[in-house]
Amino acid sequence: MNKMHLVMGGRVKDPQGLDFVDLKAVDLVGVFPDYASAEEAWRASAQRTVDDAEMRYVIVHLHRLLDPSEPEG
Repeated sequence: MNKMHLVMGGRVKDPQGLDFVDLKAVDLVGVFPDYASAEEAWRASAQRTVDDAEMRYVIVHLHRLLDPSEPEG
């Protein structure tokens, strides 16, 4: 299985958490085939909103959701 990674972000209720304010407004940056390209996209998106503490971008390891027995790495 490919090591798919989703990069997404949006406005959160608390900058320390991941409770998004409006799921319809979540920015789906894209799905990437490896962590390095996902991190590059995450960095670019996060940098664009660096001055807004309520905006948060994350990398979701889709391959781990699809196959929880998959080892990390």
